[in-house]
Amino acid sequence: MPTPRAPGTAHPTRSRSPTDGTWHNLGQAVDKTVAAHRECLRDPVEDAPAPTLPIVDPQPPQPDPGPLALPETRLAARTRERYAAVQSHLRERQSIGAIARELRLTRHTVRRFARAESIDELLAKTGSRGVLLDPFKAHLHRRLADGITDAAALTVEIRAAGYRGSTQTVRRYLHPFRATRTAPPPVPDPPKVRHLSGWIMTDPDHLDPNDQAQLDDARARCPHLDALAGHVTEFAKILTGLHGERLDDWIDKVNADQLPALRSFATGLRNDHAAVVNGLTMTHNSGGVEGNVNRIKTIKRQMYGRAKFDLLRKRVLLGN
Repeated sequence: MPTPRAPGTAHPTRSRSPTDGTWHNLGQAVDKTVAAHRECLRDPVEDAPAPTLPIVDPQPPQPDPGPLALPETRLAARTRERYAAVQSHLRERQSIGAIARELRLTRHTVRRFARAESIDELLAKTGSRGVLLDPFKAHLHRRLADGITDAAALTVEIRAAGYRGSTQTVRRYLHPFRATRTAPPPVPDPPKVRHLSGWIMTDPDHLDPNDQAQLDDARARCPHLDALAGHVTEFAKILTGLHGERLDDWIDKVNADQLPALRSFATGLRNDHAAVVNGLTMTHNSGGVEGNVNRIKTIKRQMYGRAKFDLLRKRVLLGN
């Protein structure tokens, strides 16, 4: 697969062109999709065996209370409320500015909630915050086995080792294990989002064998990530092979899958269809002009408030 080495980087066999921005946008869609489905890669945790305790006063059997229902985080609850409010105002055909003023949110926030195809797309980011605790679960399990169940004290311990989350996250994680003071052994953590996204966006010929094996395992575990990787592979072929005529078929296949972030990316391509097809078909592009414009802007910003136009002109013409 002739895919660039990393999201947002130019392909080594072509000069920089506007399609490099398209590749960067695809990388952002891949990041969102991987974040939404990363938990699919986590091994199931087996229930820890209950300790054997002496029977002092037998009691009649009690009904099973069922699995513990943990409260939803405040961030997730607030996200749901804002999404519902924004969607309600959109159905009333209010503008982004009017919604922002009424809900006292920024236009950027309202636009993000308006463009999301589902609440799950927004909750993927809030749910990914729990991974901050993953590197410290083994320590928490050892301390729990020692009889230490104070979430505040345990938070102080792991913060000394680099934990950046809240005490509430630790308390919520320990809650199911406090009754028996036992916890299952920690299972291996799934690959990080940036690693998995990088593997999907990288040419297999450039991938380390161990990384390729982990990517293959992730694709086997999650059909959504498998479909995502397949779409990225096909788009890379379109991009590097200048097969713009295949773009419409690629967009139709993406829209047929349940991948909201990638579908949003495909919608953006369709909205700017003519320009994207030209960039994916023609050998000529404005990459050289854009490079010079970027160089001039860099020089201008370096000199802001320090020199006049004459010196700027000389630096641009002399190339320094």
